[in-house]
Amino acid sequence: MRRMSTSRAAFTLVELLVVIAIIGVLVGLLLPAVQAAREAARRMSCSNNFKQIGLAIHNYHSAYKEMPRQAGGTGQDIDTLYGITHYATENDQANNQSLSLFVGLLPFMEQQALWEEISNPSTFDLNNPGTPRSPRWPAMGPTPSAYTTGALPPNTNYRPWMTQIPTLRCPSDPGSGLPAMGRTNYAACLGDAFDWHHTGVPYYPLQPKNGWAATILATYLRASGRGAFVPRYTTKFRDVLDGLSNTIVAGEIATDLGDRSIRTHAHEMSDAAIIANPTSCRDSVDPERPQFWGPSASLGPSFLARGFAWASSHSVNTNMNTILPPNDELCVWFTWAGEGILPPSSQHQGGAHILMGDGAVIFITDSIEAGNSQAGNVHRFGTGPQTPGSQSPYGLWGALGTKASKEKIEEELNQ
Repeated sequence: MRRMSTSRAAFTLVELLVVIAIIGVLVGLLLPAVQAAREAARRMSCSNNFKQIGLAIHNYHSAYKEMPRQAGGTGQDIDTLYGITHYATENDQANNQSLSLFVGLLPFMEQQALWEEISNPSTFDLNNPGTPRSPRWPAMGPTPSAYTTGALPPNTNYRPWMTQIPTLRCPSDPGSGLPAMGRTNYAACLGDAFDWHHTGVPYYPLQPKNGWAATILATYLRASGRGAFVPRYTTKFRDVLDGLSNTIVAGEIATDLGDRSIRTHAHEMSDAAIIANPTSCRDSVDPERPQFWGPSASLGPSFLARGFAWASSHSVNTNMNTILPPNDELCVWFTWAGEGILPPSSQHQGGAHILMGDGAVIFITDSIEAGNSQAGNVHRFGTGPQTPGSQSPYGLWGALGTKASKEKIEEELNQ
């Protein structure tokens, strides 16, 4: 009789290692695809949030026949130079006309409860939730800033300003928590110039003795207030003579992560230098890591970085302009509240979203045609290409930021 074999088929060690290697390769190939799919979903969600903001702006205009004001509110802070408001110091009984457009948009973004808490006096204190605050928070809230001057503490214990609104956050941005207040990834477009945008035109009837100063500021803003939004000034759709579909009303911004990024932490420079050459801060960029500031950069406090307060109208919080292309460096006078170069930015690869006046959301690449980035801004005393009323010196990018400069937009952006 023949002996029957009792051996069993099994993987050898070599075969097992080959199978494991193949699985590892497949996983390695699959992970980037999964990550790309997740980012595509986050980018779409980011775009949808922006569309909701655009719809809110249109509904606001339908209700009030004007756009929400960027830098409005109660009270004012008077400086010594010409009696003109330079920046809003900390105040717990008025907001110093420093509220962003998003405060007025709250009822149109399904945030009625938050709006009611802001628009009425309240006694809730985040630091002492069991003890009613005295004096009460004023209607329309205190100054929305973590900055403090004098003996007053920062207003980080006012609940509405610390509330994070989902519609104002892009899922691709990982920034969260302190030292920021409620963050935002979207900002109002102020056009292609910035002279005196840190003050705008304050509502001086609140303090009539300084009313003459508004005339001075209005003269400056007639030259440099070229965007859909002008600080402390009300604009309407009828003011957008270039057409809503040809004019940017808002842009996406990345919030600061504490890494000295040129996109989210502003470098200080004199306003005269930046007006003459928007790339004046570029010498302080780290040449070996061009997305970050070098050791010589003059940066503001970490709690005053990009997108750190959705309720504040101060420059780095909720403003952007079309001078340098997306994801270029922030360069401002007087850090957080000052005027300056405020490009849009994002955590998406290669560009950032913008919101057009007609409600369209478009992804603009970093390589958009932006003219001569070293050309001076248009301003009140400008000559030649800087003369008030001139076409934008910043190419297609600058033209999209102006509302009434009569530039021809020949490119089809939303394809």
